[in-house]
Amino acid sequence: MRPLDVLWVGLGGGAGSLLRWWIGRLVGERYHGAFPLGTFLINVSGAFVIGYLSVLFSVDWRDRFGTILNAGVLTGILGGYTTFSSMQLDAAKLSGGGRPGLAAGYLLASTAVGLVAAALGAALARLQA
Repeated sequence: MRPLDVLWVGLGGGAGSLLRWWIGRLVGERYHGAFPLGTFLINVSGAFVIGYLSVLFSVDWRDRFGTILNAGVLTGILGGYTTFSSMQLDAAKLSGGGRPGLAAGYLLASTAVGLVAAALGAALARLQA
């Protein structure tokens, strides 16, 4: 690990976190339902983009930290943008708020739709290659 790698991950992570915050606020200002739509959309869109870029950058999952693009974009920006911990907190709040079915559905949908989004992103990148 070189200091420049740390810089790229840090800058990318900051940019991704700001983007997540901004999109979460936009969705939260317009949507007031019980389903955590902001976090859901952020994670699904992030899964799509990381699937797409992983193929475009020819990333092997065992070594996805080595280049500036991988460190800055995949680990930094998309790592800062997507949010597993917020998804878990949303589910815990739903469950603790008397909506365990919605919490379970949210977790299942987030995982399933995220997987499909990553696969579609990867497939789109392969079609364009």
